[in-house]
Amino acid sequence: MKALRALVLALVIAGCASTPPKDPEDICDIFMEKPKWHRAVDASYRWWGIQPSTLMAVTHKESSYVPDARPARRKFLWIFPGRRPSSAYGYAQATDETWSDYLRDRGRRFADRDDFDDAVDFIGWYLNRASRELSIPRSNVQHLYLAYHEGMAGYRRGGWKRNQWLRNAAARVSTKAAIYETQFNACRSRLSKRRWWRR
Repeated sequence: MKALRALVLALVIAGCASTPPKDPEDICDIFMEKPKWHRAVDASYRWWGIQPSTLMAVTHKESSYVPDARPARRKFLWIFPGRRPSSAYGYAQATDETWSDYLRDRGRRFADRDDFDDAVDFIGWYLNRASRELSIPRSNVQHLYLAYHEGMAGYRRGGWKRNQWLRNAAARVSTKAAIYETQFNACRSRLSKRRWWRR
């Protein structure tokens, strides 16, 4: 009987879990499919001033919209799974330490990294800090992402200047944000007219 209850509970939890959008390459399709995501991104934008296209491009790069994403484990003796390279977790791939800073700063004890609303608020919070503390214009998505990936101190040290892989990744995030921005401008009014309370 206990095994049956555990199975039912697992199926309920799996049914409630968020899934990645069907078309992650089109921000309009994402928001039409997931109106709660649109509301969460809009709330983060209004609070932190980071464009929806930037918030979504960073989320796309970090987790591919997988709620419980983690870095791949390193191999031990080329075969056995070893430790993960960091504690990064969730939509935003926030590490334990940085997430704790966010919870403390925002006073949100019950926020979760695998909750899209919380994760996108975290990304806005962090990119806003990077913009203020490192004097990075909010329109410079490439450098905002470099600061997001490297951390404030890492960005200041400038190791990213010698890391071609990371600079290419940041350029891809910037390109994705530009594509999302063009798409979003085409459907913004349509999305704003939707009657969210019916969903």
